[in-house]
Amino acid sequence: MNLITRCPSCGTAFRAQPEQLSAHGGHVRCGHCGQIFDGLAHLISQDTAGVTSEIESVDLDVGEPTPQAAPELAPQEPPLPPAPEPANVRVSAANKLRPPRSFVAGRKARPKYSLVWGLLALLLVLGLAAQIAFYFRVEIVERYPDARIYFAVLCEDLGCAVRLPHRPDMMSIESSDLQADPRREGLIEFNAVLRNRANVAQEYPSLELTLTDEHDQAVLRRVLEPTDYLEARRAADLVGRGIPSGGEASMRLHFDIDELHATGYRLYLFYH
Repeated sequence: MNLITRCPSCGTAFRAQPEQLSAHGGHVRCGHCGQIFDGLAHLISQDTAGVTSEIESVDLDVGEPTPQAAPELAPQEPPLPPAPEPANVRVSAANKLRPPRSFVAGRKARPKYSLVWGLLALLLVLGLAAQIAFYFRVEIVERYPDARIYFAVLCEDLGCAVRLPHRPDMMSIESSDLQADPRREGLIEFNAVLRNRANVAQEYPSLELTLTDEHDQAVLRRVLEPTDYLEARRAADLVGRGIPSGGEASMRLHFDIDELHATGYRLYLFYH
C-alpha cells in the first residue's frame, strides 16, 4: 500500500511505502527542496493530494533512525503548488524591514544638526588660523611685506609689536678692525661693517665683542645692542627701519681698556 505525505517546507506531495516511513521513525528527505521532515506526521489522503501517478521505490539504508539517514523522496509530477505558509512568512519579513515613521522623521531632522556642527567646525578652523597667523606674523610679513600694516593695526589693540625679520644666516660681518687710538693711551678703536643679504629689511643684530690677550684668553667681553653702536641721535629711527635689503651698516666704537693687554678680538652677531 502506498501512502502520500507532503513536505511542510515547499508543499510538494510524495508517494511513500510504509516500510520507508517506519524504517527511520518516519523521517524522510524531500527530493525537491532537501528538507528532512516527519512523513508520518504529514500524511494526506489521495483525494486531497490530487495525485495519481506512481513513483519509484526508494531503497533505505539500514542504520540508526536519525534525520540525517532519512530516505529521499522524489516529487510527484507535476508537483503540487507550495503551501501558503512560506509565502506568509516572506511577506511578514518584508513588512518588518520597513522603517517606522518615527525613524524616517528623525532622518529628516538630521541636516539641521549637520549644519550647526559644520558652522562650529568652521569657526574653530578660522580661530586656529588666526592664532597661527598671529604667532608667525614676523615670517608672514617677511614673505608678504604689504601685510605689515594690517598686523600693525592689530598690535595696537593687543599691545604687541610687529618686528622686522631677523635671519642671522642672511646677516654677515663684512669687515671689522680693532686698533689702538694714537690720541690717547689705553683707548682702542673698533670698526665693523654689517651687510644684510636677505631680500627684505632686517633688524639690526646684537653683537658680542670679546677682547683676547696674546694667549687668546678673554680679557673683556661686551654685548652691544643696536642702540649701543648706532649714532645716538638717529638710533631710534634706524632701529625702526632696520637694515634694508642688500644694505650695509657701519659702526665705530671706542673702548677704554686701561691696563688690559688686549692683542686680539672675536666678534659674533645674533638675535634675541
